[in-house]
Amino acid sequence: MTPSSVQDIRNVALLGHTGSGKTSLLEALLAAAGAIQNPGTIERGDTLSDQDPLEKSIGHSVSTTAAHLEWAGHWINLLDTPGLPDLVGRALVALPAVETAAVLVNATAGVEAVTRRAMAAAGDRCRMIIVNRIDDTASSGLSDLMRSITEEFGPECLPINLPSKNGERVIDCFFQPDTEAAAAFSSVTEAHDAIVDQVVELDEALMERYLEQGQSLDPEQLHDPFEQALREGHLVPVCFVSARTGAGIRELLDILGRLMPDPTEGNPPRFVKGEGAAAQPVEVLPDPDRHAVAHVFQVQNDPFRGRLALFRIHQGTITPNTQLFIGDARKPFRVSHLLRLQGREQVEAARGVPGDICAVARVDEIHRDAVLHDSHDEDRHHLIPPQYPRPVFGLALMARKHGDEQKLSEALSRMLDEDPCLEIAFEPQTRQTVVRGLGELHLKILLDQLQGRWNLQVDTATPAVPYRETITRTAEARYRHKKQSGGSGQFGEVALRVEPLPQGAGYEFQDEVKGGAIPGNFMPAVQKGVQQALDDGALAGFPIQDLRVAVVDGKHHTVDSNEISFSTAARQATLDAVRAASPVVLEPLVSVTVKATEDHFGEVSAEFAGRRGRVTGTGSPAPGWSEIHALVPLAEMEGFEARLKSICAGDSEFVMSAADYEPAPPEVQARLASAYNGRTENH
Repeated sequence: MTPSSVQDIRNVALLGHTGSGKTSLLEALLAAAGAIQNPGTIERGDTLSDQDPLEKSIGHSVSTTAAHLEWAGHWINLLDTPGLPDLVGRALVALPAVETAAVLVNATAGVEAVTRRAMAAAGDRCRMIIVNRIDDTASSGLSDLMRSITEEFGPECLPINLPSKNGERVIDCFFQPDTEAAAAFSSVTEAHDAIVDQVVELDEALMERYLEQGQSLDPEQLHDPFEQALREGHLVPVCFVSARTGAGIRELLDILGRLMPDPTEGNPPRFVKGEGAAAQPVEVLPDPDRHAVAHVFQVQNDPFRGRLALFRIHQGTITPNTQLFIGDARKPFRVSHLLRLQGREQVEAARGVPGDICAVARVDEIHRDAVLHDSHDEDRHHLIPPQYPRPVFGLALMARKHGDEQKLSEALSRMLDEDPCLEIAFEPQTRQTVVRGLGELHLKILLDQLQGRWNLQVDTATPAVPYRETITRTAEARYRHKKQSGGSGQFGEVALRVEPLPQGAGYEFQDEVKGGAIPGNFMPAVQKGVQQALDDGALAGFPIQDLRVAVVDGKHHTVDSNEISFSTAARQATLDAVRAASPVVLEPLVSVTVKATEDHFGEVSAEFAGRRGRVTGTGSPAPGWSEIHALVPLAEMEGFEARLKSICAGDSEFVMSAADYEPAPPEVQARLASAYNGRTENH
């Protein structure tokens, strides 16, 4: 099986909060299209998506799964993504591979944390909302839910079909609206007029015909402005289904095939050529006759099956035996087997055209975000990735078995390639390997995978909180390093100024020396000394950020000056200037959203207050439920998950993400500075 043309292909990512029913919906769509015989269930552990033993044991997807089906002449690629808040990074990797982001909402739970993240992250895709589990929700609940969707995401969210009053079926409001049918809320006529009005706003000729002449418009006339409305975010269709009963499933397949964009109609991929600020946008077209260009959006590693790379073809045609370069590599690899994935099943493909989602196995050099191409004309091409949440929750890891250190390092490196929201660093101050993720569950899954996949046992510890230092005013300092011990000595003198910068600005270095007071060949050594001081900290031993260091003067000696002299002088001058600039310790904050039943609202708020947190907002995502948003110091979050489960008897969820840094309270600053001074005195 292979799609016959680019225009036949539809690429759709299924996104949404855990429990919204993405995996069950995928099963229902595949079964309705005849791609599988019977839909599996999460309870039985036989779904096409969740084949990994860990996924079966926890009952949740932990990585994105690719599948495909054919429907009415359309080839539909579906990417089923994880919904756990801690695994949102593994879900967002799917966005560069698709034209359409289909965000699922559980009709009984309402708009949830990952729903918001997915809608925001998919802002440059064509978006649709799928309300699942309509059979479990009363008509009034669905009406309230539709109201909350428009309040949350805007009036451009309009139903393209409506559930019947009993939730047993859905009623078409676009292709052939049944104006006599009784809907659970609103009316078919009202919904039809609203969506047509929204679409014709983008086509003046159609609008004139529609308004002045009173002519009705058929779906074919609306196709082009409909696609434009999707691309521009002017329209977000909302459709209703029940993956469990099958209500609305065939209608959803029709919507995906007839209305969602093909690769020539969606927003073009954001490719650039070059690095950093010098990178320039470059056009990559869905033309099967041009050079091949593909983007690797997911990598899966298995000690026994090897590395499997999923990629989306954006330009050209790829077949078995095609020679492809990985990024800027000079040596190509040969595609020995071009694969399509149906869950974990690998199907040989004869060719891949623009829009195809394919895979290659056992090519060790391939990595996530790599651009594959068959010509050096596409060297230095990159696809701009989504904005991923920053990892905040840390865990220090130590191999339990002596001799497993290298094996642990290799396993962590491979897992880092799978998950954009993992961060691995070696902390020189504590000599610990620290893994950071989006929460406790995120890191628990990592530990389970280390044991299950790599047979690695590790010990864990709580890592140091990543405090930072900064300055609050401008100050200057001068330091002379002079050492004479027979023969050539050491001499270097550096005068500099430090100035505070806005939060998040980082570090700037300026050379304002005039008249050759410090020869230019010694300036790199000065810069090195400044950087060492900033890394070491001046107040409590934490890296210093958000400041400008301007070297303004100095002195040198024609014989005794050398790099080490100027590096030493610059380091000490920086420390002296920072200490004179009223330095403060900054503590990292995290943004926390808790979803709990309304009767636990007060206890959760009190828990935040006890952890030096402050509530920043509240909401009601569904009847009987509350959402509480708060900013909390990261240092105070240890044990929060267990405490929340205790308060709410396990009936709660929370999402944590990195927020800003802010000055720590005076007592915290004093404690950290005292501990640092004690360490330095002992040394």
